[in-house]
Amino acid sequence: MKIEYRQADLDDAELLVKIYNASFYDDYLRYSVCPGYGNTKEMMEESIKRHPKHLILCEDEPVGSISYTKLGRGEYEVACLCIVPEFQGRGIGTHAMGFLKTFLEDWEKLTLVTPADKKQNVKFYTEKCGFQIESTERDGDVELVRFVLARDGSGSDGWENRSSWT
Repeated sequence: MKIEYRQADLDDAELLVKIYNASFYDDYLRYSVCPGYGNTKEMMEESIKRHPKHLILCEDEPVGSISYTKLGRGEYEVACLCIVPEFQGRGIGTHAMGFLKTFLEDWEKLTLVTPADKKQNVKFYTEKCGFQIESTERDGDVELVRFVLARDGSGSDGWENRSSWT
């Protein structure tokens, strides 16, 4: 399976809205609100400006997106990782996290949040990606889990020198 990444630009806003809506529809139904669902093209354009995004392509088909925010020197928040449902469970998300860790050459610490009751997300980030649970917090009625991943002292996180990242 060929997985590639392409930096998203403003021309990708409508495509990203479709990917986000497909990826976060179940969350919207579950929580009645979801920051990744229901964005307009203009809202997505603003998001692209604030949070650099990469389209995830599987066999040249756009199937997801990964984005980040730089918080400080070597510290980044994974703003969004989404894969459309029909492509989930194929290792694409794990591959995307590996790509991000290679792309962000200076990363020392990565953080992210996900709803606490999304057990599959908690399992994915801890078991597949190596994150540790740092804390819980609330966003309105939704309890969130905050994860952290720190690069180890040797500088090796097991993902460098992957020739498949494009």
